[in-house]
Amino acid sequence: MMEERLRKQLDFALEIDKEKNILRQTHLSGHGRRENDAEHAWHMAVMAYLLKEYSNEEIDITRVMLMCLIHDIVEIEAGDTYAYDEELKKTQKAREDAAKEKLYSMLPADQKEELTALFDEFEECRSAEAKFAHAMDNLQPLILNHSNNGGDWRAHQVTAGQVYGRQAKTKEGSETLYEATDEIIRENIRKGNIKA
Repeated sequence: MMEERLRKQLDFALEIDKEKNILRQTHLSGHGRRENDAEHAWHMAVMAYLLKEYSNEEIDITRVMLMCLIHDIVEIEAGDTYAYDEELKKTQKAREDAAKEKLYSMLPADQKEELTALFDEFEECRSAEAKFAHAMDNLQPLILNHSNNGGDWRAHQVTAGQVYGRQAKTKEGSETLYEATDEIIRENIRKGNIKA
C-alpha cells in the first residue's frame, strides 16, 4: 500500500498538470497559439537562470526559479487575470488566496507550508529573489508581445502608461533589464503597437 505522504505528493503532481490548460492572453513567438501558464512558468524559470547576472542584488537562483515555476499554480482554481484587466484585478488576491489554500492543502503539511511561504514571498515582492522573479514575470510576456509585432497589445488597446506601470516591478529586480524593456516599449509606441 502506498504511503500517505507519497500519495499526496503524486496527487498534487497530477493536479498541477491542469496548469497546462490555463490559457494566457499572450501568444507564443512567431504568432503561435496562446501560451498556457505552465509554458509561461517554464520560460520564466529558464530566463531567470540565464539573466541572473542582471539582478540588482545577490540572489539564490534556485529559489527564484522555484518561485517562477509555482507562482501561477493558483490559477488552476482562480483563473488567469490579464495584466491589464483592472476590474478582474480587484478580486485577484481573494481568488488566489482561496486557490492557494485549496491546492497546497493537498500536500503533506511541511511542503504545504514551504510552497505557501514561497508563493507569499513572491506576491509580497520584498525579497531580492521575489523582485527578480517579478522582473521575469514582466519581461517574459513583453518579449513575446514584441516578437509578435505587438499583436496582443494592439488587440487589447494597451496604453504606454499600463505597460510602464507593470514594468515598474522589473526595475526593482533589475535596472539593466528595465532599461531593455524601456527600449522595447518605446519602439512599440513608435510603431503604434502600444497607445501613447
